[in-house]
Amino acid sequence: MKILLADDHNLLAEAVGNMLNAQPGNVAITTDSYDGILSLLSEHTDVDIVLLDLKMPGMVGLASVKSVIEKSAPAKVVLFTGMVDRHFLHSALELGCKGLIPKTMPLQSLNSVLQLINSGQVFVPMDAGTPGLDKAGPEHDLTEKELFVLRLAADGLTNKEIARDMGTNEVTIKMHMRSICKKLNARNRAHAAMISRERALI
Repeated sequence: MKILLADDHNLLAEAVGNMLNAQPGNVAITTDSYDGILSLLSEHTDVDIVLLDLKMPGMVGLASVKSVIEKSAPAKVVLFTGMVDRHFLHSALELGCKGLIPKTMPLQSLNSVLQLINSGQVFVPMDAGTPGLDKAGPEHDLTEKELFVLRLAADGLTNKEIARDMGTNEVTIKMHMRSICKKLNARNRAHAAMISRERALI
């Protein structure tokens, strides 16, 4: 397998890369940014799997995940992260992501999981939908509509513009924003947007 490991935690990337390269038949290449992914994909058209960290420079939520999936095809893209909101994971899987590998996974298990994914399977840990991987926690679950409002707000749209796009009124959007801020323990919409990006909710 040829694996592109994209992670800006250099020590972790080095350890994972060395382990993968030590396995017969494996070639691991690494980068620490979104731009680096695009550059390596243009140079290495035979990549089988992309291990994608969500917190690297240049990564902007689902838009970047979608871009990597499109540009790396037919390679399989797998989220490689410490934690991820289950709504984000669901959306990533719908875009064509082939699963989630937690950074807490023992290194000795990683190669077997990658072989499974390379064979065409989707891998998601059984606890990927539990509070351990969902920083917001079930008591703070955002509805799909709230996530949509949050994405638009994080993109800089005003309540009036969001209401227009959703075919509703500003009062309804304000109610959604109050609910979002309460669930995320955010002080205001800007704080909610910051939290949502940190937690990869959008």
